[in-house]
Amino acid sequence: MLITTKAIVLSKIKYKDYDLIVKCYTEQLGVVSFILKGVLKSKKGSSKVAYFQLLSQLQLVIQYKENRSLQSIKETKLSGVYTSLHSNILKGSIVMFLAEVLSNVLKEEEQNETLFSYIETTLLWLDAHSSYSNFHLLFLLNLTKYLGFHPDPTQIEQPFFNLYEGKFEIKKTDKYSVSGDNLMLLKQLLGTTFDALSLVKISSKQRQSFLNMILVYFELHLGSFKRPKSLQIFNQVFN
Repeated sequence: MLITTKAIVLSKIKYKDYDLIVKCYTEQLGVVSFILKGVLKSKKGSSKVAYFQLLSQLQLVIQYKENRSLQSIKETKLSGVYTSLHSNILKGSIVMFLAEVLSNVLKEEEQNETLFSYIETTLLWLDAHSSYSNFHLLFLLNLTKYLGFHPDPTQIEQPFFNLYEGKFEIKKTDKYSVSGDNLMLLKQLLGTTFDALSLVKISSKQRQSFLNMILVYFELHLGSFKRPKSLQIFNQVFN
């Protein structure tokens, strides 16, 4: 059957000599993998490949068959046009890093329109803004809302945050209790929006420490989560 849906590109790998396997997060079907046969063979194919840059926003017409691991695409066009996301080196490193995280955490083959909308709108925000050094921190923190382990803010005035429990506490209970700069930044980000993000001032060292804490948080709550391979490069770019 033919299905028309928006999609965000999560990853792509070469298959055989001229084929490409592309994994997308779609609005209608959740995570879907596609095979693009022969696209690396011709100039016409290479223009098609250009659509499938990491985190590109597409409108797809899919020739969908249940129980098939690799679906086929009948038509492709851009649904959201970026002006800087793939041409700005710093934004490009954010794209590479977040695409890897999303490819890792998004497993469901089912519709989740609110999660899709969150990813779609925040990427367009990143594309349009010039102050974005903390974007990835707020993006990952907000992403936990949709994955089911967002920090419980009801006791936010307490002096510790327990990563394992996902809540604020009055005393340090174990090695996953967070305090200091990471706690202060967590409280600050929980109360901010992307439009107010430029008001959050932290050093590159603090940014790196907080990102590491967030990744530990993901590891604790998502058993299959793997630390991104692009993390080292990403930290070097933003150092």
